[in-house]
Amino acid sequence: MVSTELLRKYELFGVLDPEHLKGIAMLSEELSFEPGATIIEADQPADALFMMMEGSADLLYVGVDEIHPELRKELFISEINPGEPFGISALIEPYVYMKTVRATTTTRVLKVKGAGLRALCEVDPKITAVLMTQVAKAALIRLRLTEIQLGAARV
Repeated sequence: MVSTELLRKYELFGVLDPEHLKGIAMLSEELSFEPGATIIEADQPADALFMMMEGSADLLYVGVDEIHPELRKELFISEINPGEPFGISALIEPYVYMKTVRATTTTRVLKVKGAGLRALCEVDPKITAVLMTQVAKAALIRLRLTEIQLGAARV
């Protein structure tokens, strides 16, 4: 469990009521990763939502050859920096991570259990509204960054 004051620092959770924050805090823990460590693996069950607290990580698209699955290629999408959520698939069906996230520096992240967070959302529509608004913002930012990458590749 983490403190509600820690959660309040981040835009994703900052506007929630104290009782909502307490519920989320009970589902949360702080984790550290060394450079090169995989935090999230694409195509795995999305069991947690994350918030970058310190450090940075790369968001990677992983392409796998259907005939030769051992042939993989990772493409850089964007960098995740402090204050940014990731693993947002934990709140969106089918609850499977779409990208890989790999630490580029020593990182500290906040990990929130996805199943518990979804259960809180089922009980209280205000939590759902706030979190989905914030998750949509994060998704649109990542979409824009992907568009920029595609545009740069085309030039």
